[in-house]
Amino acid sequence: MAFTNGVFDLLHSGHVALLEAARAAGDALVVGVNSDASVRRLGKGPDRPLVAEDERARLLAALAAVDCVVLFNDDTPLALIERLHPDVLVKGADYAPEAIVGAAEVEGWGGRVVRVPLVEGKSTTDLVRKLRS
Repeated sequence: MAFTNGVFDLLHSGHVALLEAARAAGDALVVGVNSDASVRRLGKGPDRPLVAEDERARLLAALAAVDCVVLFNDDTPLALIERLHPDVLVKGADYAPEAIVGAAEVEGWGGRVVRVPLVEGKSTTDLVRKLRS
């Protein structure tokens, strides 16, 4: 099973590319989604998330690449990763290998970490900036 996580505030093609790559890396894909409270603690901005956690989870669950969505309220997905014990941990290539939460644990039990190249020009931050201008 593959696992990835994120806020997924405004779903865009960069997210979809990540999720499709994550699904291709395993026989099933579980996506951890930061709760609203967790997003606020991440310091994404005073008005984030723009989309409530239940709606973000519902949108992700509707995608063909996603087998299961789990909301988590912690600041990091480490406890969820340890509980799920995925074979593959997937993150965007913007994360340095040593900065990927859970990488040491997954590799420690014989799993692997996959970093997926980002889709240039596709990010929630860019979308928010365009909407506000």
